[in-house]
Amino acid sequence: MAAKIKKNDTVVVLTGKDKGRQGKVLRVLTEENRVVVQGIAVVQRHTRASQTNPQGGIINKEAAIHVSNVAHIDPKSGKPTRVGFKIDGDKKVRVAKKSGEVING
Repeated sequence: MAAKIKKNDTVVVLTGKDKGRQGKVLRVLTEENRVVVQGIAVVQRHTRASQTNPQGGIINKEAAIHVSNVAHIDPKSGKPTRVGFKIDGDKKVRVAKKSGEVING
């Protein structure tokens, strides 16, 4: 099945503690149906000192959230929208359901 949300898409969080906040998708974990969004679901990770991180300590990082809890931003209106697919010539493209606008990428 084609991916409705991809890396570098701008999404809005629909539920949870970060509801209403927007961010860019950094990673998509397809097997787990989760996405990592920049600045969303930030958790503190206590890390031991290592060669790559000689200081150690507490590091803030984004946690993965379920893909059903985010919605794509409509390129025309800037509001959350569902994503559909359409055949454009010989290519399959993603389309915003609200405006019918083609989503780039």
